[in-house]
Amino acid sequence: MSMTDAPVLSRPAKSLLDLIGKTPMVEVTRIDTGPCRLFLKLESQNPGGSIKDRIALSMIEAAEKAGWLKPGGTIVEATAGNTGLALTLVGKQKGYKVLLVIPDKMSKEKIQHLRAMGADVRLTRSDVPHGHPEYYTDMAERLAQQIPGGYFVNQFANDANSEAHFKTTGPEIFEQMDGDIDAFVAGIGSGGTITGNARYFKAQGSKAKIILADPVGSALAGLINEGVPGPDGSYTVEGIGQNFMPETTDPDLIDVAYSIPDAEAIATVRELLLKEGILAGSSSGTLIATALRWCREQTEPKRVVTFVCDTGAKYLSKVYNDAWLADQGLAERELHGDLSDLINRKYAAGDVVVIGPEDTLDTAFKRMRGDGLSQLPVIQDGRLVGILDESDIVHILNTDDITRPERFAKPVSSAMTRDLDTLQVTESLDALIPVFDRDRVAIVLDGEAFVGLITRTDLINHLSLNR
Repeated sequence: MSMTDAPVLSRPAKSLLDLIGKTPMVEVTRIDTGPCRLFLKLESQNPGGSIKDRIALSMIEAAEKAGWLKPGGTIVEATAGNTGLALTLVGKQKGYKVLLVIPDKMSKEKIQHLRAMGADVRLTRSDVPHGHPEYYTDMAERLAQQIPGGYFVNQFANDANSEAHFKTTGPEIFEQMDGDIDAFVAGIGSGGTITGNARYFKAQGSKAKIILADPVGSALAGLINEGVPGPDGSYTVEGIGQNFMPETTDPDLIDVAYSIPDAEAIATVRELLLKEGILAGSSSGTLIATALRWCREQTEPKRVVTFVCDTGAKYLSKVYNDAWLADQGLAERELHGDLSDLINRKYAAGDVVVIGPEDTLDTAFKRMRGDGLSQLPVIQDGRLVGILDESDIVHILNTDDITRPERFAKPVSSAMTRDLDTLQVTESLDALIPVFDRDRVAIVLDGEAFVGLITRTDLINHLSLNR
C-alpha cells in the first residue's frame, strides 16, 4: 500500500480482538520538522486506545498455548495503565479475571477505566525502586503466586511482548512507508516496542536509525549513551522510562537516546493537538519531542516514524489541565515574588469556582462536589462578599425546624461567613500561618479586587517546587 492510497473499509468484525493492529499512519505537516518528514502511527486507534493491545493479545495467547493460563484463571500484571487496559480488554473477552498493580502516579481516567471494565486494581507506591516489596512489579509477582490459577504476565521479561511487534507493528510500518525509513523513534516501558520493531527492520535489511525517547529522570538514556544509568529523578510522563533495563530490551539495537524533560514532552503533545488535531497521551509527547529534535538536527531530508502511543483522553485531568500543570511546576508562568505565586487558579482568569449569595445551598453543594472543593468564594457584582464552607452548610442542615428540601433551598447568604480572613497580595508567606492556625483558608486581595484562595496544600506545594 502506497502513502497516497485511500483507506480501505473492512467488513464487520466478530470481536474487538479482530480489530487490534492495522492502525493508520499520518504525516505531521503543521509543526516544524526541519528538513525531514515525520510520520505518526496512530496506535491510539486500537480498540483499547493504545499500542499495548498488541502485546496483551500476544502474551495471553502465548500463555494459553503454553498451558500457563487455564480457564477460570486470573491474569496478574504490573502496569502503568495501558497494558492493564489491554490485558483487561483481551482477558475479559476470553473469560479470565484480571488483577492489576498500578503505581499511584497514574491518571485517574486510566484507573476509573480499568475498574469500570471489571479489573481488580491495586495501587502501590511510585516512589520506590525496583526490588522494593512495594514496587509494582515485585508486588504483582507476589500476588500471582498467592492466587490459585494466577498467571503473572511479566511484560518486562515476556518474549511474546517483542514478538507482537516483530510480527505485526514492524511489518505494518514497513508496508505503510514502502520500506523507506531513515529513523524510528520509540520509548521503553516494558521494552517490547523498540526491540520488536528494530529486529524486524534489521531483518528486512533496513538501515534506519533506532532512537530511544526517554524522560529526564529515567536511567535508560544514560545506559544507552554512556553505559551508566542517567541521573535518577521523578517524572510525570506515564508509561515509559525505567530505573532498570527490562529483559525484553536488546540495547545493542539502539543507536542513540534522547532525554526529554516533562515540560518539553507536554508542550509538544499540546502543540500536536493544537496544530495537527491529534489528541495524544503524555508518552507520545516524549516520543514526538525526540523525533522533532532529531529531525531538526539533520541537514538532509529524512523520513522518520514514531507513534501516538495512546489517546490523550486518558490524560485530560493532567496533561491537558492547566491548573494541574501549574501545581506540578510545569506551566510557563510569570512569578511576581508575592502571594499570587501560590495561586494557580485566579479569579480574574475565570479559574475559580464561585457562588452567588442568592444561589441555593443545593447549588453550592453540587459545585463543591463536582469540583472536589471544600469552600466557595461568594461573589456579588464582581466583589467578594463572603465564603461558604462545608461546615457552614452542615450547620444549616443540622436543624429539625424545616424539612430537608427546605434546608437545601435556603440561600447561600443564610449560611456564608462574612467575617473573612483576607490578606493583601503583597504580604509575605509568614502571614499565611496565623490564618491556617485558625483553620481558615487564606483569601487574597489586590486592593479590593479578589485574586484567589490559598490553602495549606497550596503553600506546601509552593515550598516543594521552590526548594
